[in-house]
Amino acid sequence: MNIKQAKGEITNTLRAYLARDELGNYRIPAIRQRPILLMGPPGVGKTQIMAQIAAETGVGLVSYTITHHTRQSAVGLPFIEHRTYAGREVAVTEYTMSEILASVYGLMEKTGLKEGILFLDEINCVSETLAPMMLQFLQCKTFGNQALPEGWVIVAAGNPPEYNKSVRDFDVVTLDRVKRIDVQADFAVWKEYADRRNLHGAIVSYLDIRKDNFYRIETTVDGLQFATARGWEDLSELLLAYEKLGLPAGREVVGQYIQLPRIAMDFAAYLELYDKYRKSYRVDEILRGTWQAITVSQLRAAPFDERLSVMGLLLSRLSEAAGNVREQDALTDALHGTLRVFREKLAAGAGAQATLSGLIRQRREALDRAREAGRLDRDVRDLSLREIVLLERYRAALSGTDAAGSGEAMEQVRAWFGEETEKRRMLAKETGAFFDCAFRFLEETFGESQELVIFVTEITAGYNLSWYVENFGCDAYFRHNRELLFDDTRHRIREEIAAAKAEE
Repeated sequence: MNIKQAKGEITNTLRAYLARDELGNYRIPAIRQRPILLMGPPGVGKTQIMAQIAAETGVGLVSYTITHHTRQSAVGLPFIEHRTYAGREVAVTEYTMSEILASVYGLMEKTGLKEGILFLDEINCVSETLAPMMLQFLQCKTFGNQALPEGWVIVAAGNPPEYNKSVRDFDVVTLDRVKRIDVQADFAVWKEYADRRNLHGAIVSYLDIRKDNFYRIETTVDGLQFATARGWEDLSELLLAYEKLGLPAGREVVGQYIQLPRIAMDFAAYLELYDKYRKSYRVDEILRGTWQAITVSQLRAAPFDERLSVMGLLLSRLSEAAGNVREQDALTDALHGTLRVFREKLAAGAGAQATLSGLIRQRREALDRAREAGRLDRDVRDLSLREIVLLERYRAALSGTDAAGSGEAMEQVRAWFGEETEKRRMLAKETGAFFDCAFRFLEETFGESQELVIFVTEITAGYNLSWYVENFGCDAYFRHNRELLFDDTRHRIREEIAAAKAEE
């Protein structure tokens, strides 16, 4: 299965394991809660989905790469305990608490979360001395005489032997005690994720054209050479940072992340073309409706790959604008809820400064708890920080005004909130104009062609793009989408008629 399906399966398993009956007991007893074994090639997102699952289900997350541990650090150190059996005192060997189990208990103490996921990465690459104890842990959920707390689910991940010479095979006894999920790389699923995370447009556009280069691992005379999903994402982060700083990113830089030379060279050449297209086609001018006739004729005469690249540039810029609207919309919604609490506290007699200070403290504490729990999603983090910045600005501004009474303070804060609402409206209006201009440009350039079909399809599949259209509309998109659906229906009816005639 792909990583998206694996995430859904792990989420469902977690919910089933943590479900309780009417007496408060876990419906599936701990002894039957098999550890989940996630097997798949490196860099497909096995580690990354764990934080997403923890955030979405509201549980804690403790992660360990088990290859970094020795038997002593994972299991604990031995010590002598004296006990009396049948009237005779004997010395007994016991163990200090495992560092891994101690981390679980530590997170429970810090966050108050009693349920969670213990994620053990590279489980089949443990050292020879640690292997027996790890197998016991998977089977019995104990290190020595200490057990994983009830309500904590073990998820382990590993790479198949063809990707790592250090792996060891699990025996049947162990495999018969785990819930195994095998994962494969899937570009379509990764593209969804890339769109949501606003990865660099050149990478998404390039892989759209050369899907076979998305995930490859090859054995050569120089050793393993590879391009992975992790490599593309990390390269995207660097390219975005380099662009902000005005730094060049050539073949050598690309090769530091995409360690399969022919793909690195191919993408580096494409990146140069992508930058060239961005400058020569002047995408921002197109989105503002000020393109020149030569731009239309130039794109009309261009090869298909170049057309796709330019549409990728348009889609990337539209997605960025739609993402800005989505972020402002989320901020406005969060501030609306905060404003309601602020009004209630003022009505109860609290001071404006003290109320804002309390709200800021609550949001910082919530952010810290999520970070401690290992489930801090980047979007949630950024939204919380934006809200905190605004609340601090409100508090500082109120201290320098004459808004002494609760009514005056409320009116002042409401006015500031209105500025954020207006900002959302203006961003949405500007983005709507971008959509309209993009469609007009493509209609003028290509007419009713496959390029328009591709463009509409990409908007439908895009996270930010589809969100914007759903919430703010786009007449050109709906018109072309209806025509596309009509064409699909007409094609299906023709096939059904043809099939019926063939049966006759």
